[in-house]
Amino acid sequence: MKFFCLCITTICIYAAASAQHKTDTVFYESFNTNKLDRTKWNVEVTGRTVNNEQQAYVDSSIVLAQVNGSLVIKPVFAVGYTSQQQKKYDFLSGRINTRGKFEFTYGTVSARIKMPAGAGLWPAFWALGEGKWPDTGEIDMMENIGDSSWVSHALHGPGYSGNTPITHRSKFAAGADITQWHIYAVTWTTDSLTFSIDDNVTYTVTRAMIEKYGKWAYDNPKFIILNFALGGGYPNGVNKVTVPYFGLPQSTVDKIKAGQAAMLVDWVLVTK
Repeated sequence: MKFFCLCITTICIYAAASAQHKTDTVFYESFNTNKLDRTKWNVEVTGRTVNNEQQAYVDSSIVLAQVNGSLVIKPVFAVGYTSQQQKKYDFLSGRINTRGKFEFTYGTVSARIKMPAGAGLWPAFWALGEGKWPDTGEIDMMENIGDSSWVSHALHGPGYSGNTPITHRSKFAAGADITQWHIYAVTWTTDSLTFSIDDNVTYTVTRAMIEKYGKWAYDNPKFIILNFALGGGYPNGVNKVTVPYFGLPQSTVDKIKAGQAAMLVDWVLVTK
């Protein structure tokens, strides 16, 4: 009888926890179907790039696919690709967002991600507000530019954009790096943003810290972005590479050509 009661208690506790989880979850994407859910995600197509990045974003299964329960963003080498704006690129990649389909204010947004190492590779998981950048605020939950030992978190807003002072490099413990699965997250409240990796807090920014530089731009809805950029200003600022591409050395070009530069996203979750 004691065993039976224990089982019932356990079931009740589990059911209560499950109900709470369902109540708290406001967005969840498992990427478990064989194609991207267009009711949740927009695929961006760009005819120009910013930050001197070297890729064009296209809507193609060549660079965006769902495989074995994960979103796969895999840049490809495509010499001479011409955008609708008649700009030429040698690389294609993918970028998706939830703009106009899911936007949120406050809560915790997280994603389980696995990335490749390689100087100049620039995968990112971030969020933007509607309107003019940077006035409506940018939250960078995770960025990496090819160094497998760390990722960065950052905030951009009026008075602290571009080379923002609100940034932090989070180094992995010995034996861990970006090529393994990790959960990247930020918990956003009315007066702070707390970043974490695998539930370990890595960086906290308060309203007071922001207001030393400019306006707090984090009381408005944000949409989620997942993308994989190549080269550009941020990578070049660290690796100083200019040839064969700005911020992208030949060793990384070779990795892309070999199909060895894929960003995998297992899931994305927003809770309140």
